[in-house]
Amino acid sequence: MATPTGTQSPDAPAWAAAATAGHGAASGTSGPKAARVALVGVHGFGTHHLRNLEHLQAAGAVELVAVADPQPPADGSVPASARVYPGLDELLSATTALDLVIVATPIQTHAPLALTALRTDADLYLEKPPVASLADFNRLCDAAAASGRSVQIGFQSLGSHALQEIENLVAAGTLGTLQGISATGRWVRDRAYYKRSRWAGKRSINGVDVVDGVATNPLAHAVATALRIAGARTTADVASVETELYRANDIESDDTSVIRIRTASGLPIICALTICASESVEPYVTLQGSAGTAVFHYTEDRLTVTTASGTTEETYGREDLTENLLSHRNSGSPLISPLPDSGAFMLVLEAVRAAPLPALIGDAHVRWEGDGDAAHAVVIDIEAALERAGREHATFSELGLPWATSAPCAFSVPAS
Repeated sequence: MATPTGTQSPDAPAWAAAATAGHGAASGTSGPKAARVALVGVHGFGTHHLRNLEHLQAAGAVELVAVADPQPPADGSVPASARVYPGLDELLSATTALDLVIVATPIQTHAPLALTALRTDADLYLEKPPVASLADFNRLCDAAAASGRSVQIGFQSLGSHALQEIENLVAAGTLGTLQGISATGRWVRDRAYYKRSRWAGKRSINGVDVVDGVATNPLAHAVATALRIAGARTTADVASVETELYRANDIESDDTSVIRIRTASGLPIICALTICASESVEPYVTLQGSAGTAVFHYTEDRLTVTTASGTTEETYGREDLTENLLSHRNSGSPLISPLPDSGAFMLVLEAVRAAPLPALIGDAHVRWEGDGDAAHAVVIDIEAALERAGREHATFSELGLPWATSAPCAFSVPAS
């Protein structure tokens, strides 16, 4: 539906409101000019950013002036007006006056690219996970603080309006006393998934950390969303982390894991995750209260609340993180996913990075479905195991599962 000039529709993004504030024929003034944007990484999740930037450019909010990728973009995927470079260094040497750099590249490249971007005058949007080690995270935080630039981390689920409703429910006591939070994720990833790039399923490459495990990459949003709901944002908000990591695939990293976290306030969180399920199901975070439960399917922004008075379900809207960063630049709106607020997640990533190698799940407990590169591993009865882990806040070995040969590994959380 068209919106009259000078007004905003109820669903208009924040950057649009900022752009039209004080704008109109009577005032004779205009809103902020389009932000000059560079995108680093145009394949993989970079294609999502290309589509989003196309939408924002059509709305006059941005101008995509340059992209960088060692693999050239597909024909027609990048505006003809945008210059194409093989890397960020070449892009920056030829491009001036950037307002925003978006980095959507392999995990192990995040730290050097982000540090390079922060040496410019541009703000930074960095895809998740922010970096591959806590040491790199601390370096990045220091660089961001020294530069004075804003850094948004791409945990898109944190833009869901359902999170505010969850906060309201807890504050109102609708669920009673909050006793724990669980994150459950069961997806399917086939052999082709691990052949798509040289870093897929790796813990490191030539001594460089990658940490491409189930909790740190494909289902990282489950961990990040559970932490946000629990009020754990920074490193100071986490008291302990335990990991129990397994793999059914022939990879270095974990594909089936339990991570148990306790926040500084004493709230327990359990993350039970796999990409070796029989079928993919939308992941969810469960709030367990003394008087009810709330289940948040974060990919769908769908919240189901069950109490003694019955069950309600509602689907909410979501604020796009790029739009939020533009609004932050234009009008000072708070960032939804600022860099320091990834500190709690980075403690989890560091615990995974520092943990022993994932234990192999024996062949007797794994079946393969499909053929060739489309074949995928299924851990037998993993669905029931994930549900039990979430419900009982227990690891796989504590549940006595026959393939769970490891024990929980406690991570030494650094003093804040």
